[in-house]
Amino acid sequence: MRIRPLAHALLLSLAFAGAPALAQENVDKVFGGITAEAGREYGTLETVNGGITVRAGATVRKASAVNGGITIGRDARVGSAETVNGGIRLAEGAFAGSLETVNGGIRIDERAEVEDDVELVNGGITVDDEARIGGDLANVNGGIRLGQAEVGGSVTTTNGDITLDGTTVRGDLRVEKPTGWFSGRKRLPRVVIGAGSVVEGNLVFEREVELYVHPDARVGKQQGTAPLMLDRPDAPRAD
Repeated sequence: MRIRPLAHALLLSLAFAGAPALAQENVDKVFGGITAEAGREYGTLETVNGGITVRAGATVRKASAVNGGITIGRDARVGSAETVNGGIRLAEGAFAGSLETVNGGIRIDERAEVEDDVELVNGGITVDDEARIGGDLANVNGGIRLGQAEVGGSVTTTNGDITLDGTTVRGDLRVEKPTGWFSGRKRLPRVVIGAGSVVEGNLVFEREVELYVHPDARVGKQQGTAPLMLDRPDAPRAD
């Protein structure tokens, strides 16, 4: 998995749908959190030690934190949200151009949308029903759990479990081979493709995994581990 440079997210944010032609306000802090008030328009929000809260209906071109989480409220719009140490929450009906964190989880609520990619290194991700990710979703360590949502690109992990519960993945589903320090881990990732799930691309496993596929799921060609069916008595549940 590769993490895009922060400059890419800024370029994306300049073009995200519905953004004002000019930034209305920039806020830059070293210590302390930042709050974008409901209904207002902002340019760049940056903090080193503190979190960022974007209240319902606010518009922000870019939200960036180093040590702190980012919360994007209901129906808010953010061009890009990125943090190093902290999680990201995209509330119901909210929009983001892209989401990126190094150490922290990501939660995408119902009917929320990410136009481009969702990228993590160490952290899990949960995506609720009717949410949409336009690009790829990828992490290295941490579980990936998707409900009845859509991913326009591929879903990729190295050491995490993947659970699809009625999810549509337009690209591949991939488990990459660990390298370096991560290569010593012995636990096998578990991949559960539940009823009604669709993987239009291929199942690509560069390492051994525990794979379970429901008879009512539809998947592409498989490279690697043979699947186990979810109708087995000892099979894990997709929900």
